[in-house]
Amino acid sequence: MIKKWYYYTSLIVVVAFLSLGFKPSKLESTPWFLINETDDTSYLLPSLNVSDYTKSEIPYTGNFFIGYKEAIGFKESQGKYRKINSLGYLGKYQFGIETLKTIGIHNSEAFLNSPRMQEKAFIALLAKNKWELRDVIERYDGTILNGIRITESGILAAAHLAGVGSVKKFFRYKGKRFIKDIYGTSLRSYLKKFGGYDTSFIVADSTARVI
Repeated sequence: MIKKWYYYTSLIVVVAFLSLGFKPSKLESTPWFLINETDDTSYLLPSLNVSDYTKSEIPYTGNFFIGYKEAIGFKESQGKYRKINSLGYLGKYQFGIETLKTIGIHNSEAFLNSPRMQEKAFIALLAKNKWELRDVIERYDGTILNGIRITESGILAAAHLAGVGSVKKFFRYKGKRFIKDIYGTSLRSYLKKFGGYDTSFIVADSTARVI
């Protein structure tokens, strides 16, 4: 009887000891959410301040090129590769037929049905426009013109909207010319909206083509 008592007592002690050994310790943690307690209201959100995310190192945000091209694609067509607008502009980035010819694309149907070709066309046009606007970029990149901070990415976006000639005219008149497309979108708005992105890896190339 005594042996059984010792056995069960020892078993209880061993189980209790092992249980304590597996008890999780209190861990220090960094809160993933910002709690903003202003005006007696609490918000469980990453941040209520949009500027907190400017140039954050997260794909599709900040100044990454992928964020740049996706933002332009969404603005132009809501990112729809097969979209044709009322003026006949094609695809995700809304290319005109004549513009496509300058980068070596002559089959609009094949272009409309190929997301891969459209992405290559966007890069090729950036390279071509960067070459043609190299003097403007060198002179104005990093400056303030009529309240707009001028950057390379903004200049290239404006050229995508209105063409190289219109961009050159805008800067020739020191930003005092109001230039817009037929839908009312202004060149100034593209300079501002798409400024500050990293387009440094785009190599200026007057002969850029989609191969």
